[in-house]
Amino acid sequence: MKFTYLVNFLLIALLPVGHHVFGAQEDSLQADNGTFEQKDIRDLLKKKNAPPKPPKKMMLLVLPNVSSNPANGLLLGVAGTAGWFWGPKETTRVSSLGFNAAYTTKKQFLSFAKSNVYTKDDKFYLQGDWRYYMYNAPTWGLGTNAPDTGNISPSTGWQGADLDETEGAYPLSYNYLRFHEIVSYQVKKNFYLGIGYHLDYYNEIEDELLELDTIPRQLTPHFIYSELNDFDRKQYILSGVSANLVYDTRDNLINAYEGSFVNINYRYNPTFLGSDQNSSSLWMEYRTFHSLSVKTPRHLIGFWLFGNFLVSGNQPYLTLMALGEDQRARSGRGYVAGRFRGEDLIYGEAEYRFPISPRSRIIGGVLFVNFTTASNRSRDIGLFEYIRPGVGFGFRFMLNKNFRTNINLDFGFGQKSKGFYFSGTETF
Repeated sequence: MKFTYLVNFLLIALLPVGHHVFGAQEDSLQADNGTFEQKDIRDLLKKKNAPPKPPKKMMLLVLPNVSSNPANGLLLGVAGTAGWFWGPKETTRVSSLGFNAAYTTKKQFLSFAKSNVYTKDDKFYLQGDWRYYMYNAPTWGLGTNAPDTGNISPSTGWQGADLDETEGAYPLSYNYLRFHEIVSYQVKKNFYLGIGYHLDYYNEIEDELLELDTIPRQLTPHFIYSELNDFDRKQYILSGVSANLVYDTRDNLINAYEGSFVNINYRYNPTFLGSDQNSSSLWMEYRTFHSLSVKTPRHLIGFWLFGNFLVSGNQPYLTLMALGEDQRARSGRGYVAGRFRGEDLIYGEAEYRFPISPRSRIIGGVLFVNFTTASNRSRDIGLFEYIRPGVGFGFRFMLNKNFRTNINLDFGFGQKSKGFYFSGTETF
């Protein structure tokens, strides 16, 4: 019941009525201050009366990645984001690259590089997602009802990783190589068509709770799905090509204040490219941003919606879409990554962003709500039969106003689940 009240409260807070409250505050401050120039943390550190430096064409933010949890042990690494202009700022959007490399005391290795690059004059748009993991992670089966949330103990996550020994989960250990690269060409202003190649390769898969020699046998969701659909339980490959359509009017990829983004990706995975079975899938994504203040464009509301659908054939278990496995791995704040998985999955999120420090606007805040629904076709469980909500709040500290880079700290809450998130880019 308390969770329902919290959802209702945040939904009310996300409505445009919030604009009137903050708008009144801005008007009173304008009469006193006259202007509201966006500042960042570097402005606080520079010498008084020092002449402003010309904005640079490149930005690099590197943060330490240190944590400790049962799934990883002690984790040590670095994470960061880079932004740059490949051409004149007047005609070229900012490009971004997120990266991470970490090693744990449980001999796990995690590395990725995720890029969104616009070439000179926005002629080409390049989307990359490269990963290599030596990892283990919990899984719960398919569908947003698996297992019933009432049967699992409360869990806490850091950056989407499970911190508790979660009851009801089935841990898998594996090596994972992902290479996704899409090249799109601008055929009309803001409109792109492209092709891509996608490789997902899992090997040395160990189903840690699987027991076939006991009476009764201890079966797992990964084993049951693999047997039902005739996949090897130890390794599998999904390799395919894609046709892509992109429409992008965002004013900034790192931290948009206005505009929209549409991304449609149809992927075909034939056996002649190495896939274990023929299959195809469809990804559809929409993001939109609406400023609530002319004087303070950072005061806005954003919406994010995506769906991934298995169109034909069957895909291996771990290649099915799961919460937190989008390109940025940012969906599902409040839940452990991979908590919900299915042949079809739809995710939606709304976020209200506003400045907290009234004059400098260095400090900002966010309120967000999200939902997830996933299918399990073998049990005739369709989309929207079960919906899992999440809510939360966060803080933003403007590090580089030219690239709109924030240091972000978020707190998310789901059903019997919560998480803490630290990053250098917006969730969407």
